[in-house]
Amino acid sequence: MKKNLGFSALTLMGVCGLGFALGSMWNHGSPDVALAKEPAAQAPAPPANDGKLRIIIFGAHPDDSEYTGAGVAVKWARAGHHVKFVSTTNGDIGHWGQAGGPLAMRRIKEVQEVAKKMGVAVEVMDNHDGEIMPTLENRRAFTRLIRQWNADIVIGPRTNDYHPDHRYTGILLQDSAFMVAVPFFCPEVPALQKNPVFLYKSDRFQKPNPFKADVAVGIDEVIEPTLDALLEMVSQIHEGGANGSADLYPSDPAARKKRDAQVRQGLARRYAGAANQYRDVLAKFYGAEAAKKIQYAQAFEICEYGRRPSMEELKKMFPF
Repeated sequence: MKKNLGFSALTLMGVCGLGFALGSMWNHGSPDVALAKEPAAQAPAPPANDGKLRIIIFGAHPDDSEYTGAGVAVKWARAGHHVKFVSTTNGDIGHWGQAGGPLAMRRIKEVQEVAKKMGVAVEVMDNHDGEIMPTLENRRAFTRLIRQWNADIVIGPRTNDYHPDHRYTGILLQDSAFMVAVPFFCPEVPALQKNPVFLYKSDRFQKPNPFKADVAVGIDEVIEPTLDALLEMVSQIHEGGANGSADLYPSDPAARKKRDAQVRQGLARRYAGAANQYRDVLAKFYGAEAAKKIQYAQAFEICEYGRRPSMEELKKMFPF
């Protein structure tokens, strides 16, 4: 697989800088400028045995894990738990009018700001957008990331999805679900002593099988800061990403303000739709009366390849 940024991964805490300077522009897969060969400062692994959960959320592009984590990540972080977002590609073709290194750097900065506002860590892997494949190299990379974070919970996409990067990210997560506990696979990173709980994010796809929610979390109390954070991803939300256009986010301040309100409302509807769709699952965790009052939610399905938690364990993993 071709590399674009000159090193294996870009790892960023939401509170630190990019760790290197970008010189002149460069095109997709054809850099004009030499960048630092060493990765940016590693997001430190959470301290051992501190009584807090360790959650790692995978998405295919620099915005996917942010949408997936969103409110629940804010709730975990505010409770002192350790959350990390991972983008498995650098997003370097995910825009209608920009591509290559400049777009990758722009999107990295955007998710850095999201992470800062949410209080989480973020890492962007150096794979081209649209090109990640379920290779042995990537299986090892996913396994190392999960082990290094000493994850209790791993979240990612299902394998039936319109985008190949989404599908293959899901496959790689499934392929890692057993290997993270195998001592002589990637022996340079200690194997986990117990298999994490692997969860799928919700989606609308029906074939070969629809998403089935096992967990639903109300996020009403954090919806406003969650939306504030997500709106930092201007290239994707305001400008429309690969399917957008210059007309979506014009330079006129009044038009931009109108667009800002539109995208905020659209994001809110996404999480309001989940609350309505998974009301019965919310009732299992909050009780019927409390569940009726929840306006915004996120839902997750348990992957049968990881550890299968009981309802009591799930309530400890989602202690909200």
